[in-house]
Amino acid sequence: MGYGGGMQVISQATPLIEIAQGWQDYRLIDSGDGRKLEEVAGYRFVRPESLALWSPHYGKSVWEDRHGIFVPSASVAESSISGGWQLDAKLPQQWEAQYDDIGFWVSPTPFRHFGFFPEQASHWRWCAGLIRKRLAVKSAKPPKLLNLFAYSGIASLHAARAGGHVTHVDASKKAIAAAFANRDKAGMADAPIRFLVDDAAGFVGREIRRGNRYDGIILDPPKYGRGSGGEVWKLEDDLAGLMANLSGLLSDAPLFIVLTSYALRASFLSLHHLLSGCVDKRGLGGEVTSGELALAEGRENGRAVPQAIFARWVAK
Repeated sequence: MGYGGGMQVISQATPLIEIAQGWQDYRLIDSGDGRKLEEVAGYRFVRPESLALWSPHYGKSVWEDRHGIFVPSASVAESSISGGWQLDAKLPQQWEAQYDDIGFWVSPTPFRHFGFFPEQASHWRWCAGLIRKRLAVKSAKPPKLLNLFAYSGIASLHAARAGGHVTHVDASKKAIAAAFANRDKAGMADAPIRFLVDDAAGFVGREIRRGNRYDGIILDPPKYGRGSGGEVWKLEDDLAGLMANLSGLLSDAPLFIVLTSYALRASFLSLHHLLSGCVDKRGLGGEVTSGELALAEGRENGRAVPQAIFARWVAK
């Protein structure tokens, strides 16, 4: 129960385990021994997965039938991305994948992912459902959405396809370029998405002063980063302040906030309480839920592999 403004934030008794559904161009084949074997739009890869503490289901021959493997450096911390890819010489530099009829580019990146995060599909569909529900009301205007630390833009494209007007913010020019490329690949050049190269915390502060408000906010902050003007972002130091400011960006009829973290993997409760405090500041009521994003192995009784923790708030 919150105390600010007399509001009540309802908390679920157990964490939600959100397993991504609806993928045709992504498959988790197997996991174990600190790795996962995946198929991405027809190509197979092995990547580190520190939380896969169990034994693989399939044998060596299945794991060696691959087009690439990310080999981490020796003796690195769990959160480190240090290492490099060993790739099949015939593997294209990039290729197409689709989700919910939205096409986008895929390629192995130096950060050991593929330019998208398949487990985030759970958030994409959750947000789209709320956007469509709002638009089903007579005379409703398209909801204004803010996507912070927005990366390659799949969430922005999915939200825009559902009917939202999106402001997409990332401090990396390369990330914005990837988002533009994905927009064009999806055939959504005319979609109502505004792409900005900007520091997330600085942008939020300026938007509050300008009086701009949003109906929905999505954010997936990294552990460490630099803003477009050289600003330093450290999640442990800066996330709480950013979240405290977000309530000042919400409209008078807000829809949702989605907060995801790959850097903080110890407990979903950290994000749950952080987001609860954010909405409590405005006395918004509604419901905060939290838990883990996971990918399920694509076989009968396949295991769910945790990928990130999250907290979500929805207005009531």
